[in-house]
Amino acid sequence: MRQFDLAPLYRNTVGFDRLFSMLDQMVGVDAAPSYPPYNIERTGENAYRISVAVAGFTDKDLTIEVKENTLSVRGEKKPNDERKAEVLHQGIAARSFDRRFQLADGVQVTGASLENGLLHLDLVRETPEAKKPKLIPISANGTQAIEAQRAA
Repeated sequence: MRQFDLAPLYRNTVGFDRLFSMLDQMVGVDAAPSYPPYNIERTGENAYRISVAVAGFTDKDLTIEVKENTLSVRGEKKPNDERKAEVLHQGIAARSFDRRFQLADGVQVTGASLENGLLHLDLVRETPEAKKPKLIPISANGTQAIEAQRAA
């Protein structure tokens, strides 16, 4: 695997440290866990859906948390004392997991549903009013700018 030196970027930028940390993590993607498998789909212009394969887990075994632009899905299978059968082959993985997704600014989780062994997480990207484009009126002789200052 190639090593990338991001030190020059740290020297010349301010406020992008989180982005560079994400790049560092992505470089080490070979060591990333592959369980459970998941899909990320775009369902609309600003809507997304993450589907995580959680066969054998119930809603009580799963925890979904959003903290500081990180979506975390955890699964912990509770031991079942009722089951006394001897398992000859275990092909269905039921091990604990912690899958994390980095969310862009403005992306919110709007809902979650569990059906047919798939956990569906619906997300939407909302642009805050402060970041939406706004039109600035143009005054012909500067009177509008003076009136705006007096109103403030």
